[in-house]
Amino acid sequence: MSFDPQVVAYRAARAAAGVPPLYTQTLAEARAADLAAIRAGGGDVEPVHEVRDTTVPGPDGDLRVRVHRPAGDGPLPTLVYFFGGGWTLGSVETADGICRRLANATGCQVVTVGYRLAPEHPFPAAVLDCHAATRWLAEHAAELRVDPDRLAVGGDSAGGNLAAAVTLLARAEGGPRLAGQLLVYPNTDQRADRQRPATDQDDADARGTGDEQDPLLFNRHSVDWYRGHYLADPADAADPLASPLLADDLSGLPPALVVTAEHDPLRDEGERYAQRLREAGVPVRATCYPGMIHGFFAMPGVFDAGRRAQDEAAAFLREVFGLPTPPAGGVGTATAGDGR
Repeated sequence: MSFDPQVVAYRAARAAAGVPPLYTQTLAEARAADLAAIRAGGGDVEPVHEVRDTTVPGPDGDLRVRVHRPAGDGPLPTLVYFFGGGWTLGSVETADGICRRLANATGCQVVTVGYRLAPEHPFPAAVLDCHAATRWLAEHAAELRVDPDRLAVGGDSAGGNLAAAVTLLARAEGGPRLAGQLLVYPNTDQRADRQRPATDQDDADARGTGDEQDPLLFNRHSVDWYRGHYLADPADAADPLASPLLADDLSGLPPALVVTAEHDPLRDEGERYAQRLREAGVPVRATCYPGMIHGFFAMPGVFDAGRRAQDEAAAFLREVFGLPTPPAGGVGTATAGDGR
């Protein structure tokens, strides 16, 4: 299938503006450009009953977290969300729009973890940070009014990779028990020399879009650039915490929603991970959004499919948490102390 008309317009606007690929910029430039692009594409900022920043202990010092909380005094089911950005870009700010909308549309609390970034802190720093924060939230549930029996993890792109890795660590280390995992176009296979299945390559050839190398879109050069920053030793790609698809056993992991985009170089590894989870007996819902590109989930102000995918994510979370559909207009408005 060809690009969605909204993708065509988005690509044309980038071409007209002469937007350089992130992988041609310095780290500081790329980090600033990534945040600016997400804010520009995120649409209206939704008010949430409470949004506040705090810290939780990490393996190498305190980690910044942002709490998005709908109305309610008692413990709430909680999604621990890991932002995307190739483990190199991103912050709690880049995930703010996603987390606001998921909190409102789900009725759960969403906590974003400010994990350490590469190349300053290469693999496995981000994985260890994300697992430590998730475990702390479960073990100190009263401090942030978390329902420890209804705790899930999720993320987009590199954040989806980290969410999948956290489920593996949680299983291996006896906790915390997780109710679900939300994996949005996740990296699951970091091997530079991996071979795509023939059927996927045939499909790409048939489309004839050339999108996997398009400098105006997230492409294979982007994948390589991020991986080069994250994996200080290329041999680390064989570690299942870097490449969850390579885990010998995926049984016993929490129910998953795996979202992919048709014109995304990560599509095949996301779909293969969903299939492996399914084969291991894990309940899985997998959706590939036709005509879409990597990053669409974070840009509902540009892509209607981004809003639909966020709605699907919210429905999945309500299901695993046993929550009703919130009333129209969300589950609460910003408090005076919110300041956002």
